[in-house]
Amino acid sequence: MKILLVEDDPKLAALTLKGLRARGFVVDQTDNGDDAYTLATSRSYDALVLDIMLPGRDGLSILRQLRAKGFGLPVVLVSARSALDERLDGLNLGADDYLTKPFFVDELIARLHAVIRRSTGQPASVVSNGEVSVNLLTREVRCGDQQIELTAREFALLAYLLRSPGQTLTRAQICEHVWSYHFDPGTNLVDVYVQHVRKKLGPSGTTLIETIRGVGYRARPVPRGLEPT
Repeated sequence: MKILLVEDDPKLAALTLKGLRARGFVVDQTDNGDDAYTLATSRSYDALVLDIMLPGRDGLSILRQLRAKGFGLPVVLVSARSALDERLDGLNLGADDYLTKPFFVDELIARLHAVIRRSTGQPASVVSNGEVSVNLLTREVRCGDQQIELTAREFALLAYLLRSPGQTLTRAQICEHVWSYHFDPGTNLVDVYVQHVRKKLGPSGTTLIETIRGVGYRARPVPRGLEPT
């Protein structure tokens, strides 16, 4: 999952960034409200972790403007203050959850999974397609009865595809979401990793991950029980 972390406390930002990345999240981080608004409205994220007190735009202003423009991005507000009025203001403006500093990164991660599940309508932390299933919390990948070992980037790539079944994802989208890079048309990075994942999944991987020539890839919806043998 790709997260935008907006926090101006250098120590807390570094600890949170380290914890999220250790759990396999792709994270962009900024300490300025104006930069945060630009990133949130110009890039694709699964959720926004948003401090309230910031240089430039404050967190509540960012949230108000995002919702006014129709951005449904899940938002977890964080603040050093625990005043009821501030929490209510944030929730009334459209925040999905609220954390008071200091907090444990594990609690933040649990809340991120919860708000993302609610926003996507997914009932659980496991996404599956045919014989292939991915547990977003434990990072376990299974193909039928077999457990598959994937690297962090391979896992992020497969999870991204599985969470958008039938949707064609361009190489640029995949590169930005999985690696947080702007896509270089001269690189075959995405293609190489797709081949790695297909190989590890075996015949199910070839059936599941479909190449859309000249564009990118998509997870072809595969009904359970119709996978190749």
